[in-house]
Amino acid sequence: MRKTGAMSEREGVIKYRLDYRVAPSRTIAGFAELNAWRGLLWRIGLIGQDDARYDGLGYGNLSLRLKGESFTVTGTQTGHLPHLTADHYAYVSQALPEENYLQAEGPLAPSSEALTHAAIYRAAPEVCCVAHGHSPEIWRHAETLGLTCVAEAIAYGTPAMAQAVSAIAETNPEQGIIVMRGHLDGLLTYGRTPEIACWQMVRSLASAWALADLSEDR
Repeated sequence: MRKTGAMSEREGVIKYRLDYRVAPSRTIAGFAELNAWRGLLWRIGLIGQDDARYDGLGYGNLSLRLKGESFTVTGTQTGHLPHLTADHYAYVSQALPEENYLQAEGPLAPSSEALTHAAIYRAAPEVCCVAHGHSPEIWRHAETLGLTCVAEAIAYGTPAMAQAVSAIAETNPEQGIIVMRGHLDGLLTYGRTPEIACWQMVRSLASAWALADLSEDR
């Protein structure tokens, strides 16, 4: 069964054209490590769901490159779950960011940020993991932390966002962190392994907390 996603202006929902087929989950090498890091990001609030934020929708996702530009990514609206299984991931077989198109299959449709993940994988062939999280603290202190930012006028999950992060990843092809000014509290990290990608997000959160404490002490 195939489903087609429509464009939407709401946060946390799919905006790209999606050709999706319901299918069983796959056995994927490296899944346990990826899922363990996803669990850690959930525990410290970089992935999750909060009724008081983002219209109560779940936020944050994680992906792992498989072969070529194909990848597995957490399914849409799984942010509220503390622990995922293979049934909560989708397999993306083709992505065309410039055409706002993505083809996928699995027990769940892919995350709303899957097109942006695809753009990074295309721009940086050495990257094997992309993480998307939300952090008011990192977002607020992005400039002080020296983080690269995408302009506020560029909305998440769009070809414009994919193009913007692609340009940044081409300049920093091995690892990086990108703050998305057009996506409230949103940021991306990427690297050669789940550890590299996710640790950058954790480390940035610790640095942002330190800045917040410093401001309170003054």
